[in-house]
Amino acid sequence: MKPTLYHAPHSRAGAVRILLEELGIDYDLHLLDLTRNQQRAPAYLAVNPMGKVPAILHDGVLVTEQPAIFIYLADRYPQAGLAPSVDDPLRGPWLRWLAFYGSSFEPAIIDRALERAPAPPSLCPYGDYDTMLATFTAPLRAGPWLLGERFSAADILWASALGWMTGFGLVPKLPEIMAYVERLRARPAAHKAAAADAALVVAQA
Repeated sequence: MKPTLYHAPHSRAGAVRILLEELGIDYDLHLLDLTRNQQRAPAYLAVNPMGKVPAILHDGVLVTEQPAIFIYLADRYPQAGLAPSVDDPLRGPWLRWLAFYGSSFEPAIIDRALERAPAPPSLCPYGDYDTMLATFTAPLRAGPWLLGERFSAADILWASALGWMTGFGLVPKLPEIMAYVERLRARPAAHKAAAADAALVVAQA
């Protein structure tokens, strides 16, 4: 069965759409209009009680949360080579970056955006903002991807997020970050997903 992506343009679901295009598989879209608050309607809350996109449904399996979706899809379609196999030495670093995104990066960005003091070090998931920033920019300077020469699903998640967050001033436009974002945007799958989402925005308007 084809995966179904619960999707809205201009949302975190855009990164999953790029992933699906990179995987080179057929998929269905279940489109939600966030401007009409469809993500809070009972029908979608039955899918994801958090009222957030993305979510995917595949072979009767429902997956929410971006890192989980990326792991699930990249593992389910290994022929695309977007996930190191379990016996690959790069598997551990790959999982680390997918987990770091949700456990450290986003909490730090939200605290900084809301001008909210971080929790005490013993309770704070990311320690401190500067250390968090230095940790994920180090491999970008070595590049071209988080796993060095190997492009993976983790790069789709990270570069998509960094594109949005630098645009809104939530992350500094460091040269290594912007070059990384542009490398993803230059890929055919990213072009295709962006064009399709642009058409959706026009249709929803």
